[in-house]
Amino acid sequence: QVQLVESGGGLVQAGGSLRLSCTASGRIRSINAMGWYCRAPGKQRELVGTITSGGSTNYADSVKGRFTISRDNAKNTVILQMNSLKPEDTAVYHCNVEGITDWRGSFSSWGQGTQVTVSS
Repeated sequence: QVQLVESGGGLVQAGGSLRLSCTASGRIRSINAMGWYCRAPGKQRELVGTITSGGSTNYADSVKGRFTISRDNAKNTVILQMNSLKPEDTAVYHCNVEGITDWRGSFSSWGQGTQVTVSS
């Protein structure tokens, strides 16, 4: 009932930049937090960054100083600006949104993922 649409992935050279976008839609009353997670081949999904409704952010140590997470509350959108990309950043990036639905309690929705590939 809550759908996420992700975009912005692609193929870039090391040192380049990408901007990932995730927009939530559906019967949403409010959103409490949004975040980005990555999954590399053969590895478990890992936290990249999160942002709360109050604007507090949290980042993995590996991306601090390179990635920036932000949100547009009016559009139910979360952005991940990725700079100084490294080959080890290559992964599928998934958006997560948590909040309250109009019809029933809380929700936690995941996007299908967008591929980020960084060449050396």
